[in-house]
Amino acid sequence: PALLPPLPADHVLIEDLYLSGTRFRLRRMTDSGSGEIACKLAKKYEADDPLARAMVNAYLTPEEHAVFAALPGRPIVKRRYPVMAEGAEFGVDLFAGNLDGLVLAEIEAPNAAALAAIPIPSWTVREVSYDPLYQGGSLAALDRTGALALIAGL
Repeated sequence: PALLPPLPADHVLIEDLYLSGTRFRLRRMTDSGSGEIACKLAKKYEADDPLARAMVNAYLTPEEHAVFAALPGRPIVKRRYPVMAEGAEFGVDLFAGNLDGLVLAEIEAPNAAALAAIPIPSWTVREVSYDPLYQGGSLAALDRTGALALIAGL
């Protein structure tokens, strides 16, 4: 991606499975530097403000992860890179598979005021925080044709 600042070598490989018929996301994270693996099951709840949705996580053993991974669902694979911009650390996700070519940046803050105070980096193309098409479950439902159309719309 030409617009992005240089990405560090270290990243986290994120393998998500959005479990069919539920609002649950199964996640496996592999640190490229240490090889450490972490697994969790998450559920996000609806809210009027998509930036303030409550989420719960249950951390899993590899054996527990394997039980949930056998369930039907829609996968997403991405690599997350830490990028400093505007005095804050963003997570920049480079997607693979059907979503290859999609790049999203995200940041967390302790409250709405702190989040609003963080300038949008100059290398971004569009703010998509309030667009439900860019939420994980929506992205996981896209085939390659739909993903290319979404990316072209940026």
